[in-house]
Amino acid sequence: MTTLSGPRSLDQAGTPLRFAHGAGFWMIAVAFLTTMAFSTVPTPLYAIYQRRDGFPSFLITVIFAAYAVGVMVSLYLAGHVSDWLGRRRVALLAVLTEAVAAVIFLFWQDVPGLLTARFLSGVGVGVLTATATAHLSELRRIARPVEDPSHSALISSMVNLGGLAFGPLVGGLLAEYGSKPLERPYEVFLVLLLLSALGIALVPETVERLEERPAYRPQRVALPSAAKPQFFASAIGAFAAFAIFGLFTSLAPTFLAGTLHHSSRLLAGVVTFAVFIAGAASQVIFVRLTRPRQLRLGLFLMSAGLAGIAIGGLLPNLWLFVLGGVVAGAGVGLVFRGAVATAASLADAGSRGEILAALFLIAYAGLALPVLAVGVGVALLPDQLALLIFAAIIFVLVNIAGRRMLTAGRA
Repeated sequence: MTTLSGPRSLDQAGTPLRFAHGAGFWMIAVAFLTTMAFSTVPTPLYAIYQRRDGFPSFLITVIFAAYAVGVMVSLYLAGHVSDWLGRRRVALLAVLTEAVAAVIFLFWQDVPGLLTARFLSGVGVGVLTATATAHLSELRRIARPVEDPSHSALISSMVNLGGLAFGPLVGGLLAEYGSKPLERPYEVFLVLLLLSALGIALVPETVERLEERPAYRPQRVALPSAAKPQFFASAIGAFAAFAIFGLFTSLAPTFLAGTLHHSSRLLAGVVTFAVFIAGAASQVIFVRLTRPRQLRLGLFLMSAGLAGIAIGGLLPNLWLFVLGGVVAGAGVGLVFRGAVATAASLADAGSRGEILAALFLIAYAGLALPVLAVGVGVALLPDQLALLIFAAIIFVLVNIAGRRMLTAGRA
Protein backbone atom coordinates (compact mmCIF):
# COMPACT_ATOMS: atom_id res chain seq x y z
CA MET A 1 0.00 0.00 0.00
CA THR A 2 1.19 3.49 -0.76
CA THR A 3 -0.30 6.84 0.16
CA LEU A 4 -0.64 9.26 -2.73
CA SER A 5 1.42 12.43 -2.58
CA GLY A 6 0.82 14.05 -5.97
CA PRO A 7 -1.79 16.63 -6.93
CA ARG A 8 -4.31 14.11 -8.23
CA SER A 9 -5.74 10.81 -7.00
CA LEU A 10 -5.52 7.70 -9.12
CA ASP A 11 -9.30 7.40 -9.30
CA GLN A 12 -9.78 10.92 -10.67
CA ALA A 13 -8.82 9.96 -14.16
CA GLY A 14 -11.93 9.17 -16.17
CA THR A 15 -14.26 10.11 -13.30
CA PRO A 16 -16.81 12.74 -14.41
CA LEU A 17 -17.51 14.11 -10.93
CA ARG A 18 -15.12 14.14 -8.01
CA PHE A 19 -14.34 16.72 -5.35
CA ALA A 20 -10.94 18.37 -5.31
CA HIS A 21 -8.76 17.35 -2.38
CA GLY A 22 -9.47 20.56 -0.46
CA ALA A 23 -13.25 20.19 -0.84
CA GLY A 24 -12.94 16.46 -0.15
CA PHE A 25 -11.23 17.26 3.14
CA TRP A 26 -14.24 19.26 4.31
CA MET A 27 -16.69 16.64 3.02
CA ILE A 28 -14.99 13.96 5.11
CA ALA A 29 -14.96 16.35 8.07
CA VAL A 30 -18.73 16.92 7.74
CA ALA A 31 -19.42 13.18 7.42
CA PHE A 32 -17.19 12.50 10.44
CA LEU A 33 -18.97 15.17 12.49
CA THR A 34 -22.41 13.85 11.48
CA THR A 35 -21.50 10.28 12.42
CA MET A 36 -20.06 11.25 15.78
CA ALA A 37 -23.14 13.39 16.49
CA PHE A 38 -25.43 10.48 15.68
CA SER A 39 -23.50 8.29 18.12
CA THR A 40 -24.48 10.57 21.04
CA VAL A 41 -28.04 11.45 19.99
CA PRO A 42 -29.54 8.81 22.36
CA THR A 43 -27.89 10.41 25.43
CA PRO A 44 -30.85 12.62 26.47
CA LEU A 45 -33.31 9.91 25.39
CA TYR A 46 -32.15 7.21 27.82
CA ALA A 47 -34.28 8.65 30.64
CA ILE A 48 -37.34 8.49 28.35
CA TYR A 49 -36.68 4.84 27.50
CA GLN A 50 -36.13 4.11 31.19
CA ARG A 51 -39.32 5.82 32.26
CA ARG A 52 -41.32 4.11 29.52
CA ASP A 53 -40.02 0.58 30.15
CA GLY A 54 -39.12 0.80 33.86
CA PHE A 55 -35.67 -0.77 33.59
CA PRO A 56 -32.92 0.02 36.17
CA SER A 57 -30.12 2.53 35.65
CA PHE A 58 -27.61 -0.31 35.31
CA LEU A 59 -29.31 -1.36 32.07
CA ILE A 60 -28.55 2.09 30.64
CA THR A 61 -24.86 1.41 31.14
CA VAL A 62 -25.27 -1.97 29.42
CA ILE A 63 -26.97 -0.33 26.42
CA PHE A 64 -24.24 2.29 26.35
CA ALA A 65 -21.56 -0.39 26.69
CA ALA A 66 -23.00 -2.17 23.64
CA TYR A 67 -21.93 0.89 21.65
CA ALA A 68 -18.44 0.92 23.17
CA VAL A 69 -18.05 -2.83 22.55
CA GLY A 70 -19.06 -2.28 18.92
CA VAL A 71 -16.40 0.40 18.60
CA MET A 72 -13.70 -1.78 20.12
CA VAL A 73 -14.63 -4.86 18.07
CA SER A 74 -14.56 -2.92 14.82
CA LEU A 75 -11.32 -1.14 15.71
CA TYR A 76 -9.70 -4.47 16.51
CA LEU A 77 -11.01 -6.29 13.44
CA ALA A 78 -11.36 -3.54 10.82
CA GLY A 79 -10.07 -0.19 12.05
CA HIS A 80 -6.86 -0.61 10.05
CA VAL A 81 -8.19 -2.12 6.81
CA SER A 82 -8.44 1.27 5.07
CA ASP A 83 -4.63 1.20 4.89
CA TRP A 84 -5.00 -1.37 2.09
CA LEU A 85 -8.68 -1.30 1.02
CA GLY A 86 -8.79 2.46 0.57
CA ARG A 87 -10.08 5.28 2.76
CA ARG A 88 -13.17 6.23 0.72
CA ARG A 89 -14.59 2.73 0.43
CA VAL A 90 -14.21 1.97 4.13
CA ALA A 91 -15.59 5.37 5.19
CA LEU A 92 -18.63 4.86 2.96
CA LEU A 93 -19.37 1.45 4.48
CA ALA A 94 -19.02 2.89 7.98
CA VAL A 95 -21.53 5.70 7.36
CA LEU A 96 -24.02 3.30 5.74
CA THR A 97 -23.72 1.10 8.84
CA GLU A 98 -24.76 4.13 10.91
CA ALA A 99 -27.78 4.58 8.63
CA VAL A 100 -28.82 0.97 9.30
CA ALA A 101 -28.53 1.65 13.04
CA ALA A 102 -30.81 4.69 12.64
CA VAL A 103 -33.44 2.51 10.95
CA ILE A 104 -33.28 -0.01 13.81
CA PHE A 105 -33.69 2.81 16.36
CA LEU A 106 -36.83 3.88 14.51
CA PHE A 107 -38.54 0.52 14.12
CA TRP A 108 -37.24 -1.69 16.98
CA GLN A 109 -37.42 0.30 20.21
CA ASP A 110 -37.40 -2.51 22.75
CA VAL A 111 -34.24 -3.18 24.76
CA PRO A 112 -32.91 -5.83 22.32
CA GLY A 113 -33.37 -3.34 19.48
CA LEU A 114 -31.58 -0.62 21.41
CA LEU A 115 -28.69 -2.99 22.14
CA THR A 116 -28.48 -3.98 18.47
CA ALA A 117 -28.67 -0.41 17.19
CA ARG A 118 -26.07 0.83 19.66
CA PHE A 119 -23.72 -2.04 18.81
CA LEU A 120 -24.01 -1.32 15.07
CA SER A 121 -23.51 2.39 15.72
CA GLY A 122 -20.33 1.51 17.59
CA VAL A 123 -19.14 -0.68 14.72
CA GLY A 124 -19.56 2.19 12.25
CA VAL A 125 -17.86 4.71 14.54
CA GLY A 126 -14.94 2.39 15.20
CA VAL A 127 -14.27 1.89 11.50
CA LEU A 128 -14.76 5.55 10.61
CA THR A 129 -12.75 7.11 13.44
CA ALA A 130 -9.32 5.83 12.40
CA THR A 131 -10.20 5.91 8.68
CA ALA A 132 -11.46 9.51 8.66
CA THR A 133 -8.59 10.74 10.82
CA ALA A 134 -6.05 9.27 8.40
CA HIS A 135 -8.05 10.38 5.31
CA LEU A 136 -8.26 13.97 6.58
CA SER A 137 -4.51 14.06 7.15
CA GLU A 138 -3.77 12.77 3.65
CA LEU A 139 -6.30 14.98 1.84
CA ARG A 140 -4.98 18.05 3.62
CA ARG A 141 -1.37 17.18 2.84
CA ILE A 142 -2.18 16.90 -0.87
CA ALA A 143 -4.32 20.06 -0.92
CA ARG A 144 -1.89 22.12 1.17
CA PRO A 145 1.53 20.45 1.06
CA VAL A 146 3.34 23.29 2.87
CA GLU A 147 0.88 23.51 5.79
CA ASP A 148 1.88 22.32 9.25
CA PRO A 149 0.43 18.77 9.64
CA SER A 150 -0.70 19.65 13.16
CA HIS A 151 -3.48 21.79 11.65
CA SER A 152 -5.11 18.69 10.20
CA ALA A 153 -4.79 16.88 13.54
CA LEU A 154 -6.44 19.84 15.29
CA ILE A 155 -9.38 19.92 12.86
CA SER A 156 -9.82 16.16 13.07
CA SER A 157 -9.89 16.19 16.85
CA MET A 158 -12.27 19.17 16.92
CA VAL A 159 -14.63 17.45 14.48
CA ASN A 160 -14.57 14.31 16.60
CA LEU A 161 -15.36 16.11 19.85
CA GLY A 162 -17.65 18.65 18.18
CA GLY A 163 -19.78 15.88 16.74
CA LEU A 164 -20.00 14.17 20.11
CA ALA A 165 -21.10 17.55 21.54
CA PHE A 166 -23.83 18.37 19.02
CA GLY A 167 -25.51 14.95 19.12
CA PRO A 168 -26.99 15.32 22.64
CA LEU A 169 -27.93 18.95 21.98
CA VAL A 170 -29.87 18.09 18.82
CA GLY A 171 -31.39 15.02 20.48
CA GLY A 172 -32.42 17.05 23.53
CA LEU A 173 -33.97 19.85 21.45
CA LEU A 174 -35.96 17.46 19.26
CA ALA A 175 -37.05 15.38 22.27
CA GLU A 176 -38.11 18.45 24.28
CA TYR A 177 -39.99 20.30 21.56
CA GLY A 178 -40.78 17.65 18.94
CA SER A 179 -43.97 15.62 18.83
CA LYS A 180 -42.16 12.28 18.61
CA PRO A 181 -39.10 12.39 20.93
CA LEU A 182 -38.05 8.79 20.25
CA GLU A 183 -38.44 9.02 16.48
CA ARG A 184 -37.67 12.51 15.22
CA PRO A 185 -33.95 12.60 16.19
CA TYR A 186 -33.29 9.38 14.29
CA GLU A 187 -35.32 10.51 11.27
CA VAL A 188 -33.26 13.69 11.00
CA PHE A 189 -29.95 11.87 11.31
CA LEU A 190 -30.96 9.14 8.87
CA VAL A 191 -31.31 11.82 6.19
CA LEU A 192 -28.02 13.46 7.20
CA LEU A 193 -26.17 10.14 7.16
CA LEU A 194 -27.46 9.24 3.69
CA LEU A 195 -26.39 12.66 2.38
CA SER A 196 -22.98 12.15 4.00
CA ALA A 197 -22.64 8.79 2.26
CA LEU A 198 -23.37 10.43 -1.08
CA GLY A 199 -20.71 13.06 -0.39
CA ILE A 200 -18.10 10.47 0.61
CA ALA A 201 -18.64 8.67 -2.70
CA LEU A 202 -17.35 11.82 -4.45
CA VAL A 203 -14.22 12.31 -2.33
CA PRO A 204 -10.79 11.52 -3.84
CA GLU A 205 -9.05 8.36 -2.72
CA THR A 206 -5.66 8.79 -1.07
CA VAL A 207 -4.59 5.15 -0.86
CA GLU A 208 -3.40 3.05 -3.77
CA ARG A 209 -4.92 -0.40 -3.43
CA LEU A 210 -2.38 -3.08 -4.20
CA GLU A 211 -3.23 -5.86 -6.65
CA GLU A 212 -2.03 -8.38 -4.06
CA ARG A 213 -3.54 -7.48 -0.71
CA PRO A 214 -1.67 -8.46 2.44
CA ALA A 215 -3.02 -11.37 4.44
CA TYR A 216 -5.74 -10.21 6.82
CA ARG A 217 -4.90 -10.01 10.49
CA PRO A 218 -6.60 -8.27 13.42
CA GLN A 219 -5.34 -4.98 14.83
CA ARG A 220 -1.85 -4.79 16.25
CA VAL A 221 0.57 -2.01 17.14
CA ALA A 222 3.37 -2.14 14.59
CA LEU A 223 5.87 0.29 16.11
CA PRO A 224 9.60 0.22 16.73
CA SER A 225 10.36 -0.82 20.30
CA ALA A 226 11.71 2.63 21.13
CA ALA A 227 8.39 4.27 20.17
CA LYS A 228 6.09 1.94 22.10
CA PRO A 229 6.46 3.58 25.54
CA GLN A 230 5.40 6.93 24.06
CA PHE A 231 2.44 5.34 22.26
CA PHE A 232 1.16 3.42 25.28
CA ALA A 233 1.59 6.45 27.55
CA SER A 234 -0.62 8.43 25.14
CA ALA A 235 -3.12 5.57 24.98
CA ILE A 236 -3.41 5.43 28.79
CA GLY A 237 -4.10 9.17 28.82
CA ALA A 238 -6.80 8.72 26.18
CA PHE A 239 -8.32 5.87 28.23
CA ALA A 240 -8.63 8.08 31.31
CA ALA A 241 -9.96 11.02 29.29
CA PHE A 242 -12.66 8.98 27.57
CA ALA A 243 -13.84 7.62 30.93
CA ILE A 244 -15.05 11.15 31.74
CA PHE A 245 -16.87 11.39 28.42
CA GLY A 246 -18.41 7.98 29.06
CA LEU A 247 -19.98 9.23 32.28
CA PHE A 248 -21.65 12.17 30.53
CA THR A 249 -22.95 10.12 27.60
CA SER A 250 -24.46 7.37 29.73
CA LEU A 251 -25.45 7.99 33.35
CA ALA A 252 -25.25 11.78 33.68
CA PRO A 253 -28.80 12.41 32.35
CA THR A 254 -30.20 9.83 34.79
CA PHE A 255 -28.15 11.38 37.61
CA LEU A 256 -29.52 14.83 36.67
CA ALA A 257 -33.10 13.55 36.81
CA GLY A 258 -32.67 11.50 40.00
CA THR A 259 -30.14 12.91 42.45
CA LEU A 260 -30.23 16.50 41.16
CA HIS A 261 -34.00 16.50 40.43
CA HIS A 262 -33.80 18.10 36.97
CA SER A 263 -35.69 15.96 34.45
CA SER A 264 -35.63 18.29 31.42
CA ARG A 265 -34.62 16.43 28.27
CA LEU A 266 -33.14 19.63 26.88
CA LEU A 267 -31.03 20.15 30.02
CA ALA A 268 -29.66 16.62 29.70
CA GLY A 269 -28.60 17.37 26.13
CA VAL A 270 -27.20 20.81 26.97
CA VAL A 271 -25.05 19.50 29.84
CA THR A 272 -23.47 16.80 27.68
CA PHE A 273 -23.06 19.31 24.84
CA ALA A 274 -21.28 21.72 27.18
CA VAL A 275 -18.83 19.04 28.35
CA PHE A 276 -17.88 17.99 24.82
CA ILE A 277 -17.82 21.48 23.32
CA ALA A 278 -15.47 22.55 26.10
CA GLY A 279 -13.14 19.78 24.90
CA ALA A 280 -13.24 21.10 21.34
CA ALA A 281 -12.93 24.78 22.37
CA SER A 282 -9.92 24.21 24.63
CA GLN A 283 -7.97 22.85 21.68
CA VAL A 284 -8.50 26.10 19.77
CA ILE A 285 -7.95 28.44 22.72
CA PHE A 286 -4.66 26.84 23.78
CA VAL A 287 -3.42 25.80 20.33
CA ARG A 288 -0.30 27.99 20.59
CA LEU A 289 0.94 26.30 23.74
CA THR A 290 3.60 23.65 23.33
CA ARG A 291 2.40 20.06 23.57
CA PRO A 292 3.88 19.50 27.08
CA ARG A 293 2.21 22.69 28.36
CA GLN A 294 -1.10 21.66 26.82
CA LEU A 295 -0.78 18.30 28.51
CA ARG A 296 0.00 19.79 31.92
CA LEU A 297 -2.93 22.20 31.63
CA GLY A 298 -5.21 19.38 30.46
CA LEU A 299 -4.27 17.19 33.42
CA PHE A 300 -4.89 20.06 35.85
CA LEU A 301 -8.30 20.82 34.32
CA MET A 302 -9.33 17.16 34.32
CA SER A 303 -8.33 16.79 37.97
CA ALA A 304 -10.13 19.99 39.07
CA GLY A 305 -13.18 19.05 37.04
CA LEU A 306 -13.41 15.60 38.58
CA ALA A 307 -13.34 17.20 42.02
CA GLY A 308 -16.19 19.49 41.00
CA ILE A 309 -18.24 16.58 39.64
CA ALA A 310 -17.82 14.61 42.86
CA ILE A 311 -18.58 17.54 45.19
CA GLY A 312 -21.50 18.67 43.04
CA GLY A 313 -22.98 15.21 43.30
CA LEU A 314 -22.48 14.95 47.05
CA LEU A 315 -24.03 18.31 48.02
CA PRO A 316 -26.00 17.92 45.60
CA ASN A 317 -25.54 21.08 43.51
CA LEU A 318 -26.47 21.20 39.82
CA TRP A 319 -24.24 24.11 38.85
CA LEU A 320 -21.14 22.75 40.56
CA PHE A 321 -21.74 19.36 38.91
CA VAL A 322 -22.11 20.98 35.48
CA LEU A 323 -19.14 23.32 36.00
CA GLY A 324 -17.00 20.36 37.03
CA GLY A 325 -18.02 18.52 33.87
CA VAL A 326 -17.19 21.51 31.64
CA VAL A 327 -13.78 22.03 33.26
CA ALA A 328 -12.99 18.31 33.00
CA GLY A 329 -14.17 18.31 29.38
CA ALA A 330 -11.77 21.16 28.55
CA GLY A 331 -8.95 19.12 30.01
CA VAL A 332 -10.00 16.01 28.10
CA GLY A 333 -9.81 17.98 24.84
CA LEU A 334 -6.18 18.94 25.43
CA VAL A 335 -5.09 15.48 26.54
CA PHE A 336 -6.97 13.78 23.69
CA ARG A 337 -5.46 16.08 21.05
CA GLY A 338 -1.99 15.42 22.40
CA ALA A 339 -2.57 11.67 22.33
CA VAL A 340 -3.80 11.71 18.70
CA ALA A 341 -0.96 13.96 17.52
CA THR A 342 1.62 11.82 19.28
CA ALA A 343 0.28 8.56 17.87
CA ALA A 344 0.08 9.97 14.34
CA SER A 345 3.66 11.23 14.54
CA LEU A 346 4.92 7.76 15.47
CA ALA A 347 3.47 6.09 12.36
CA ASP A 348 4.67 6.07 8.77
CA ALA A 349 2.19 6.59 5.92
CA GLY A 350 1.61 2.88 5.41
CA SER A 351 0.53 2.20 9.00
CA ARG A 352 -1.11 5.47 10.08
CA GLY A 353 -4.62 4.04 10.03
CA GLU A 354 -3.48 1.02 12.01
CA ILE A 355 -1.75 3.05 14.73
CA LEU A 356 -4.69 5.42 15.11
CA ALA A 357 -7.05 2.45 15.29
CA ALA A 358 -4.98 1.02 18.13
CA LEU A 359 -5.08 4.34 19.99
CA PHE A 360 -8.85 4.65 19.64
CA LEU A 361 -9.31 1.01 20.64
CA ILE A 362 -7.68 1.71 24.00
CA ALA A 363 -9.50 5.05 24.34
CA TYR A 364 -12.90 3.44 23.77
CA ALA A 365 -12.07 0.80 26.35
CA GLY A 366 -11.93 3.78 28.71
CA LEU A 367 -15.36 4.81 27.46
CA ALA A 368 -16.87 1.41 28.34
CA LEU A 369 -15.13 -0.26 31.27
CA PRO A 370 -15.26 2.51 33.91
CA VAL A 371 -18.88 3.33 33.00
CA LEU A 372 -19.88 -0.31 33.40
CA ALA A 373 -18.14 -0.28 36.78
CA VAL A 374 -20.02 2.82 37.93
CA GLY A 375 -23.23 1.22 36.63
CA VAL A 376 -22.61 -1.74 38.92
CA GLY A 377 -21.84 0.72 41.72
CA VAL A 378 -25.15 2.54 41.18
CA ALA A 379 -26.96 -0.79 41.44
CA LEU A 380 -25.26 -1.66 44.74
CA LEU A 381 -24.53 1.71 46.35
CA PRO A 382 -26.17 5.14 46.65
CA ASP A 383 -25.75 7.12 43.42
CA GLN A 384 -23.64 9.81 45.09
CA LEU A 385 -21.20 7.33 46.62
CA ALA A 386 -20.80 5.50 43.31
CA LEU A 387 -20.09 8.83 41.58
CA LEU A 388 -17.51 9.74 44.25
CA ILE A 389 -15.68 6.42 43.83
CA PHE A 390 -15.71 6.81 40.03
CA ALA A 391 -14.26 10.34 40.26
CA ALA A 392 -11.55 9.22 42.69
CA ILE A 393 -10.44 6.29 40.53
CA ILE A 394 -10.32 8.36 37.35
CA PHE A 395 -8.51 11.16 39.21
CA VAL A 396 -5.74 8.74 40.21
CA LEU A 397 -5.60 7.17 36.74
CA VAL A 398 -5.46 10.57 35.01
CA ASN A 399 -2.48 11.70 37.06
CA ILE A 400 -0.58 8.42 36.73
CA ALA A 401 -1.13 8.50 32.95
CA GLY A 402 -0.14 12.17 32.79
CA ARG A 403 3.20 11.61 34.46
CA ARG A 404 3.94 8.75 32.09
CA MET A 405 2.98 10.84 29.04
CA LEU A 406 5.24 13.70 30.12
CA THR A 407 8.11 11.33 30.93
CA ALA A 408 7.72 9.52 27.60
CA GLY A 409 7.63 12.84 25.77
CA ARG A 410 11.00 13.84 27.26
CA ALA A 411 12.58 10.49 26.46
